[in-house]
Amino acid sequence: MAAQFQLVMRSGPNVGKVFPLEATEISIGREIGNVIVISDSEVSRRHAKLTWQGAGYFIEDAGSTNGTFVNNQRISAPHALKAGDLVSLSESITLAFEATGNSNATVISSSTGAVKATVIASRPTPPLPPPAVAAPIPRPAYPAQPPVAPLPPQPAKKGSKIWLVLVVLPVLLVCACVAAFAAVDYLQLWCSPYLSWLTNIIAPLIGGGICP
Repeated sequence: MAAQFQLVMRSGPNVGKVFPLEATEISIGREIGNVIVISDSEVSRRHAKLTWQGAGYFIEDAGSTNGTFVNNQRISAPHALKAGDLVSLSESITLAFEATGNSNATVISSSTGAVKATVIASRPTPPLPPPAVAAPIPRPAYPAQPPVAPLPPQPAKKGSKIWLVLVVLPVLLVCACVAAFAAVDYLQLWCSPYLSWLTNIIAPLIGGGICP
């Protein structure tokens, strides 16, 4: 059956250890064959026994040496357990009888043995608050920069162009004439019918004939 109750060790060799109660008959003792084994010299081999009767557990001593106690009272007959009872097997071993989180758990009154149905309702977990959203960091406002006006075009200097024409053009003309004269002289074209007119002009200037 599903565990509706459990024993939790409050003092002893394994403090905090939980023993779920899932069988109808549960033996407690130092011996390995027990359902709940407590390795302590003060615990007898077969110390106590839990029995499911009707709707709850009863505990009884199994002829132990040190006895079985419920809420510091030694028992000599089967005793009905209720949630919150403390079961002592010796001066140093104490187990708490508790109801688990299962619904419809049954609690038995130790004084009258009457059965009381107690519903342990699971409390809904409250929703977690939404995470805090960090406020955006304001950016500093910078003044707008005025647009930069383009530089006006620089007027071309007319004097420089005139200087180039006056200097470069005569030089080119002289070079062309020298090159033409050298080519004509090299090819002996002075006496050709095409340049006879030029020969007649140059001959008086140099004081002699050019053609043989």
